[in-house]
Amino acid sequence: MSTQNTTQLTITRPDDWHLHLRDGAALEAVVADTARQFARAIIMPNLKPPVTTTEQALAYRGRILEALKKAGGNVDAFTPLMTLYLTDNTTSEEIFRAHESGQVYAVKLYPAGATTNSDAGVTDLLGKCTKALEALEKCGMPLLVHGEVTDPSIDLFDREAIFVERVMKPLRRAFPALKVVFEHITTKEGAEYVRDAEGPIAATITPQHMLYNRNAIFQGGVRPHYYCLPVLKRETHRLALVEAATSGSPRFFLGTDSAPHARGLKEHACGCAGCYTALHAMELYATAFDAVGKLDKLEGFASFHGPDFYALPRNTGTLTLVREAYQVPEEVAFGNTTLVPLAAGEALEWRARA
Repeated sequence: MSTQNTTQLTITRPDDWHLHLRDGAALEAVVADTARQFARAIIMPNLKPPVTTTEQALAYRGRILEALKKAGGNVDAFTPLMTLYLTDNTTSEEIFRAHESGQVYAVKLYPAGATTNSDAGVTDLLGKCTKALEALEKCGMPLLVHGEVTDPSIDLFDREAIFVERVMKPLRRAFPALKVVFEHITTKEGAEYVRDAEGPIAATITPQHMLYNRNAIFQGGVRPHYYCLPVLKRETHRLALVEAATSGSPRFFLGTDSAPHARGLKEHACGCAGCYTALHAMELYATAFDAVGKLDKLEGFASFHGPDFYALPRNTGTLTLVREAYQVPEEVAFGNTTLVPLAAGEALEWRARA
């Protein structure tokens, strides 16, 4: 289906199934960007210290809504879906407590050392987390997986593919009924695994991994605002992700992995990993889908597949995308500093209208 002549697209209001909001002044600076476009968002728990208990998750939820109110956002139109940070010591009792709260919707696996604030992550998933995994399977709560091995002998660009063999396949054999979301997949191997695996499994895909390959990090010099983890991969992998996202398969849905970092911490000798996309997420996704003539598949990816997997109702509101020139700002306010959004200074052809 050609979509080149489409000038306006109205879809069911979307959700973001993978989002970093940080805390404090950073939270206050970014939360309204997400609430403007999305009705719900799965909130990542990798704060300092991490959100490991239901009590902490509920307190964080309160801070998010208070920050949104302070920023002038509509707290009645946005729901943060909380998660717990899985550790070697997470108990089954905590999993059941989280489920019973009605506000915690998933548990996040960070292999220790894999990404930002992951030092408290899991060191041996099947060796130390069996009870927690059994509880998740029993509750029907998804396990959200950062899918990279951290073995220093494995090349950075191969860590996701190796994770499929070393972790995902043994996990699925041990817990075949466990709901698993393979977060921010970046490789052909990851996409094919999710497409073909048996049991309740899905994956989120970010806008940066649909729009850019690893060349973007090095064009004209090192470009730190295109650096994220998992890192951008070869063009072959980008094309595989686009194919998966636009296929109409209910196993693939939207998760921005929007990760705000102050400009100075990105443009640094040891810069932080993460791309800030909450500002213009739907414009970026519309650009990616439009580029391959698949705008008709955007609503399923952005609005239907996620809630269906999480067994939540689909939203009733709408979001309209208009084919209209949009210049991505060079930077935006971030507390007492600034941050640089993905594709800063570039012109996009789509603009979201709430």
